[in-house]
Amino acid sequence: MKMWILLVLASFALGASAQSCSCETMKWATCDGNPCSCFVLVGDGVKQTLDCDKLIPKCFLMKAELYRARKNLDTRIIGGKPVETAFVDNDGIYDPDCENDGKFRAKQCNNTDECWCVNSAGVRRTDKGDKDLKCEKLVETHFVRLQLTHKQRKTRDKFLPRRSAIAEAINKRYKNFNKDLVKEVQYDPDARMIVVDVKKEIGDRTVDLTQMAYYMEKDVKVLPLFRNQDKFKPNVGGQSLDMENILVYYVDEEAPTFTMKNLSGGIIAVIVVVVLAVVIGLVLLFFLNKRGKKRYNKTQQREMEAM
Repeated sequence: MKMWILLVLASFALGASAQSCSCETMKWATCDGNPCSCFVLVGDGVKQTLDCDKLIPKCFLMKAELYRARKNLDTRIIGGKPVETAFVDNDGIYDPDCENDGKFRAKQCNNTDECWCVNSAGVRRTDKGDKDLKCEKLVETHFVRLQLTHKQRKTRDKFLPRRSAIAEAINKRYKNFNKDLVKEVQYDPDARMIVVDVKKEIGDRTVDLTQMAYYMEKDVKVLPLFRNQDKFKPNVGGQSLDMENILVYYVDEEAPTFTMKNLSGGIIAVIVVVVLAVVIGLVLLFFLNKRGKKRYNKTQQREMEAM
C-alpha cells in the first residue's frame, strides 16, 4: 500500500515538473529536464537554446519562424503566413546570421551571394552587394516609434491615452521592459492612432528596444509569440484597447547609406514628373520671351514709318 502511494505521489511530482517546464516567451519552444531546459529548431534542424526568463532575441525568432515556414509548420498556430513589414526596405523575413548571444551579425546574405548591412534590429540599412561587401560594425537602433491603431471603441466618450498607462502596459506585457524608456505618447482620436516613442541614450548597450518592438508586432499583426496567447491590450479609460494595426519606425545611431538606385518606384516617378515640369516650363518661357521680342520689333518699325 505504501509503495502504491509513493508511486502515485511520484507520478504527480513528475506531472507538476513537466507542467512547470515550459517557455512562456516562446510558444514554439520544446522544454524538458530538471532543471528545465528549452530550445527551438532553426536552420537545418539545429537546436537553439533559449533563456525563457527574458524576451527571445529577434534574430533567433526570425530563424525559428523561417525554419517552420520551410517545414510547412504553422507560424500562426491557426495557419497562414504572417506579413512582415520593414520600415526601410520592406525586404521581409530572411534567414539571419546570429551571434551566440542572439544579436544580428552586421553583414547578412540570407544564404545567397547577395549581401547587405543591417542595424541591431536586423533591418537592411545599405544597398545590396556581393559577398565582398564590408560591414564594419553593427549599428545600434536607439529610438523606436510604435504607431498603433486601435479598433473602434464601444463607447464614443473622449479619452486620452496617458504615457504612464501605456508605459505600464508595456512593462507588464514585455518582461518588465523599462517603462522609463517610453518618452512620449501622442494620440489622434480621428485616426484612432496612438504614437509611442521609445528611446534610450546613444551608446547604451544595456537594453535592446527592438526585441520588445518585434514581440509587439506579432501581438498586433499575427498572434503572440508568448505561450500565453493574450494579446497586447493596454487599459485606457477603464477599457482595454484592441489593436488592429502597427507600424514600427527604427532610428539608428548612424544614418543609413542608401543610394538613388534604392528609391521606390513611386518616389522615382514623382522626381521624373517634377523634372519634366521644370523642363517644359523653361521651354515655354523661352518661346514666350522670343515671341514678345518679335512683337516689340514690329511695333518699333511701324512707329518709325508713321513719323
